[in-house]
Amino acid sequence: MSQDFFSKHKDEIESGLTEEDELYKENILDHYKHPHNKGTLKEHTFKHNELNPTCGDEITLYMNIKNNKVESVSFEGHGCAISQASASLLTDEIKGKTLDQLKKLTKEDVYKLLGIPISVTRIRCALLSLRTIQEGLKQ
Repeated sequence: MSQDFFSKHKDEIESGLTEEDELYKENILDHYKHPHNKGTLKEHTFKHNELNPTCGDEITLYMNIKNNKVESVSFEGHGCAISQASASLLTDEIKGKTLDQLKKLTKEDVYKLLGIPISVTRIRCALLSLRTIQEGLKQ
């Protein structure tokens, strides 16, 4: 995405959610209530924890990386629907990806997975799982 996400979706943000956005909102709530890949991954080669101190969201991400690829992934955490749904969606997305592909993930990729405009107050929540991957890979 070359255009800033918020300027691209300005009209939708100001006018409320579209019918398509409502479907994505339901998807987010479903991932929050029934998260994919939630729990401790007993065999892991990667573990990293991040928190969002402004609202108390927390994510611990586990990955088992073999042959430079994510073989399995899980997360533990608590927080708002956006942070937990984002972690659920992102863990689904990164299975089978290489470390190079993980390093190239952007905030726009996360916004696409969520599918709805994210308010300024929820940006840190939405990007917590991505930050957990990025900061963990730096270590």
